Amino acid sequence: MLYVSIIVELLRARPALAVWIAALMQAAVWAFVPALFYAGPPGDVPIMLAVGHEFQFGTDLGPPLAFWLAELSFKLAGGQMIGVYVLAQVCVVATYWTVFVLGRSIVGAQHAALAVLLMAGIFAFTVPTPEFGPVILTMPLWAVTLLTYWRAVADDQRKYWIAFAIECALLLLTTYGALVFILALALFTGANRRGREMLRFPDPWIASVAVAFVVIPHLVWLARSGAGLMPVLGRLRAPESVVDNVFASLQHVAVILAAHAGLVLLVAAVAGWPRARNEPAPVIVRRPVDDFGRHFVYVFATLPALAATIAAVLAGSSGPVGGVAPLVILSGLAVVVAAGDGIKLTHQHAGIAAWFGLLIVPPIVVVVALVVTPWLAIDLNANLPAKAMALYFSESYQRRVGLPLPIVAGDPRFAALIALGTPSRPRLYLAATPERSPWVTLSDVRTKGAIVVWPTTDTAGAPPAAIRERFPDLVPEVPRTFQRRVQGQLGPLRIGWALIRPQGQPVDPAPREPLPEVPPLGPPAPPP
Repeated sequence: MLYVSIIVELLRARPALAVWIAALMQAAVWAFVPALFYAGPPGDVPIMLAVGHEFQFGTDLGPPLAFWLAELSFKLAGGQMIGVYVLAQVCVVATYWTVFVLGRSIVGAQHAALAVLLMAGIFAFTVPTPEFGPVILTMPLWAVTLLTYWRAVADDQRKYWIAFAIECALLLLTTYGALVFILALALFTGANRRGREMLRFPDPWIASVAVAFVVIPHLVWLARSGAGLMPVLGRLRAPESVVDNVFASLQHVAVILAAHAGLVLLVAAVAGWPRARNEPAPVIVRRPVDDFGRHFVYVFATLPALAATIAAVLAGSSGPVGGVAPLVILSGLAVVVAAGDGIKLTHQHAGIAAWFGLLIVPPIVVVVALVVTPWLAIDLNANLPAKAMALYFSESYQRRVGLPLPIVAGDPRFAALIALGTPSRPRLYLAATPERSPWVTLSDVRTKGAIVVWPTTDTAGAPPAAIRERFPDLVPEVPRTFQRRVQGQLGPLRIGWALIRPQGQPVDPAPREPLPEVPPLGPPAPPP
């Protein structure tokens, strides 16, 4: 007897609703878990918000769009990190829905919903979505760009070329890795017959000119900031670097392949591998996929990843250019296209259990890691007492100087946390790499005053040589020790610090606590 679970029936009858339920469930989990259990922001989020607070048009950290959106969401949430976490999940939901709409045009709604559900196997373990940044924002922008390109070329709706140009510009305002995606689109257009036919009309050329106006300044900046093409080519051809380059390429490819571990698990669970049984099972059927749709999916599921690994080797990057997450958004759709016109859910219950496991297990692992890793002497950013640190140093400056804390400098990790948690939102000065914080100069630090912080292991609190060199007149204070939420086997979180007073303000000793009154010695005096 054939039994069909209610989830499979939902997938058959209301695929769009199934996608929304799956996407919102994942978004809710990854928005509230960090908001409830993280003591401090994860990854590079504090530095990203410090940069976004300045609303610069571009820094060494990349184009500005992701930084601006993070800062705006942080402010709209009343200075709470939940705003940034929700923004990251909005990007994930938008990516899921856009891939569903694209897949619906290629393989039909039911198979498109299957492709989105397979994406959970990629995002569960390998995409840290709470760490909002350019990589997370690139996902929906690249998905929307692909959908718009499909509408313009496959559906022959030339009005979409204007939207295509705008989306390419937004990609370039998010990451320099957008050059890889735009190159992949250009190569596909030139190699495909239907793409070449569209070049007979003026619309794609107008869009190309608009994109070129945005691309060329980026190329000029990269050419001026880099070492130039010929030295790079010479380095690649050097005999001693050939092996290293091949090894780096294989490493990047391995990272991308490893990101698909959850997807492989889901496919294996549904198919019953390695012991598949021939028994009655529900089959989800679609209309045949034409050659253009098949080529479109396969090319953009693989070509950007290949180009990103090559660009990473050229640039000497430690990971694929643009990040892994945008490179794998079509992997689920590619698997569905390759599976054929009828997908048999042989082990539907095992597949459903595996999917819910991928939804629930990773956040549980994260919460357990926050408790266990301190006992393994591993210090995570999410375990740092960001609020307590910000409160202490901002109040110390306010008491001493009588003004809100204007600038935080020193160790980037702790300085960014303090700048983020202080209500006045002081500016971040990266003393070791001042070119990465052009909004503040050393003259501003001396004129307006600042707090300089650094990690220390002793009670003397002497600053590191790099900070001492940048601030030779620094007078260190007594280090402050903070308590982590879970201390475990970690050493004391001791922060050395010093206060730089605004120029022209007298340097007086720190205020001391009043001594308690001591009763006089001897018998009390007789009453009058």
